[in-house]
Amino acid sequence: MKRIKFTTILIFLCLLASCSTPRPSGKTEAEVLFKEAKVMMDKGRYLNATERLNELRKKFPFSYYTTPSELLLADILFQQDNFVESAAAYILFKDFHPKHKRIAYVMWRLAESFYNQLPSSFDRDLSSGYESVKYYRDLSRRFPKSEYVPQAVARVKSIEALIKQKQKYIADFYFKTKVYDAAVYRYKLILDTFDDTEIRNHAIERVLKSYAKLKQKKECSGFYQEYFSLVKKSEKAVLKNIYRSCQAL
Repeated sequence: MKRIKFTTILIFLCLLASCSTPRPSGKTEAEVLFKEAKVMMDKGRYLNATERLNELRKKFPFSYYTTPSELLLADILFQQDNFVESAAAYILFKDFHPKHKRIAYVMWRLAESFYNQLPSSFDRDLSSGYESVKYYRDLSRRFPKSEYVPQAVARVKSIEALIKQKQKYIADFYFKTKVYDAAVYRYKLILDTFDDTEIRNHAIERVLKSYAKLKQKKECSGFYQEYFSLVKKSEKAVLKNIYRSCQAL
């Protein structure tokens, strides 16, 4: 019983101490609220920080601190791993403040919000990857000297590797299940999208095989003439054999 009483008193004293913590100094109440929110965010007290920022925006909508409070709210969502919400918040900030001095940072965090929504394996929905690539590239184009660009370039490469695996996976699935029309379409999409030699050779070979399976002699011949010269030497013999079988139909 005594232990319970002691614990209750201790909790009360802690609450009292937290309530009596001096507020940051500032020239205006809006500035004080903003500084309070930053302190609370740094301590991981995200709910309290959000409450302060919402109060600031409600009471002082025309304050200098209203705009940075919008960005801080987006950062809080990001810190909480609420990446769908943080992406939406950064997009709103970017649209309403396109010339803000921290717009490069906003674009970086926006791209990161989508990047962090990527699944763990390539065979799932990669739509967030396409979105993140779009913003990473926009960041690199608009702010080529930004500190975020080197990592943005690395991120794009890793995402493109996932997308490439996904496209190959889908095309191979259609080929293995003998849906050759769909396979041709998917392999041609790979040829139009990627420069990687290995996956292109694979796609060219599979397109020719699909045309052979479909008994489309004319299409097979036209495709062979267009792509034969682009295949590396070691693959040419394989393509010739596929082409000959196609012509023998």
